[in-house]
Amino acid sequence: MLQPQDQETVSLAPGLNLFPTLKPPNKTLIFHQITALVITFLAYASFHASRKPPSIVKSVLGPTFDGSKLRSNDPGWAPFNGPDGTHRLGELDLAFLTSYSVGMYFAGHVGDTIDLRLFLVFGMMGSGLFTIIFGLAYWLSVHLLGYFVGVQIFCGLFQSIGWPCVVAVLGNWFGKAKRGLIMGVWNSHTSIGNIIGSVLASGVLEFGWGWSFVLPGFLVIFVGVFVFLFLVVRPEDLGFELPGKEVELMNVEIGDKVENEEVGLLESGSSGSLQAIGFLEAWKLPRVAPFAFCLFFSKLVAYTFLYWLPFYIRHTAVAGVHLSHKTAGILSTIFDIGGVFGGILAGGISDMIEARAVTSVAFLLLSIPALVLYRAYGSLSMITNITLMFLSGLLVNGPYSLITTAVAADLGTQDLIKGNSRALATVTAIIDGTGSVGAALGPLLAGYISTRGWNSVFFMLIVSILFAGMFLIRIVKAEIREKLNEGKWHWNSITTQ
Repeated sequence: MLQPQDQETVSLAPGLNLFPTLKPPNKTLIFHQITALVITFLAYASFHASRKPPSIVKSVLGPTFDGSKLRSNDPGWAPFNGPDGTHRLGELDLAFLTSYSVGMYFAGHVGDTIDLRLFLVFGMMGSGLFTIIFGLAYWLSVHLLGYFVGVQIFCGLFQSIGWPCVVAVLGNWFGKAKRGLIMGVWNSHTSIGNIIGSVLASGVLEFGWGWSFVLPGFLVIFVGVFVFLFLVVRPEDLGFELPGKEVELMNVEIGDKVENEEVGLLESGSSGSLQAIGFLEAWKLPRVAPFAFCLFFSKLVAYTFLYWLPFYIRHTAVAGVHLSHKTAGILSTIFDIGGVFGGILAGGISDMIEARAVTSVAFLLLSIPALVLYRAYGSLSMITNITLMFLSGLLVNGPYSLITTAVAADLGTQDLIKGNSRALATVTAIIDGTGSVGAALGPLLAGYISTRGWNSVFFMLIVSILFAGMFLIRIVKAEIREKLNEGKWHWNSITTQ
């Protein structure tokens, strides 16, 4: 089994050697924390931008129905333009997201054992290359389903490298204080990336759907070069020591002196030599499994919107008018804009009340009436469509954002594992990898169920939200009980009388 590399063997980003003024003491810890925040934000935003083209071009590739007849002026693209076109498109999503979820488990463990910067760049280059290869099918007139499925499988594997790496890097640079708010702001990269990808793909769609893949593909490669040059994985690589980490390690030392005598995990400067936690050991950590299965259903809902919302808008008249492919793609960004605010709001609230599960369940329950209203009244006018889509995006993406960032970082650096930051990528991969299985299932089901009507699709989404909330019920009870016992919530004095 691969052993974690020592701090001395991790290569420093070459950009810092090209520009020595970026090194300490010229630049402070805060400067490099902000830099890590910005670079990882750009990295994952570019990942998501390259994921968006399949949803934008769905309405171009697949069949467009007017009543029961296929429109002659919208021929589609074989093999996706037949009567089972939506099924084939759903299977294409399944190919990408299945390989993504499988790769996530392996990527997380590998990320705990090698240089995260190089591993992340490797994933970005591969993702960009295969996104471009998908688009080349337009000019090469490729109509083989196996070609598209194969490209999506490889693209999913390379994309799976991104998330464990960026979360682990961010966890290395920031302590637990205000982690929910910081990561809520940072995790807006998901929605920002979707917006950039939607605008890019929709903007060039009229020149041929191949361009909708080529441009985002080159964007990922360009950002990957920037990451290679300037990303610093850990503060220790520059000689910094995080005050927050010292406090956390000190608390562990006081709470468990015997075990710390046996395992020197808390010594100064030892974080680079920590052993990576085992995959099964990470699953057994408290609260990892419930949050992972909650994310399974939360991500099922979020990714169904990610991959099918432009198609749904294109085929659902707004104020009696069917929108164009380009307009439908751009309008779908409203959902992602709502997601930006949802992630920040959920992170801020969870920091304020110090209860991640309570925040997640509250957002999940509120998203149910939001989806019902969007389906029932979203087609009345453009204003109601935009308003309800924004609200749905805010409430759907809030818990999804919170669980994949702050919760994963909390669980990956909890005291039970002695502050072992090497566990962070593995725990992150387990949580997001499990969520990605749901992400693979959602778009596939939507492709099949949509042939029976969109009411059935929305019913599936609502049931999934209910299941997501159910997995957190025990943790919600524990959090409420803990806060009441600590007297941190205002109604404590009332309930104890």
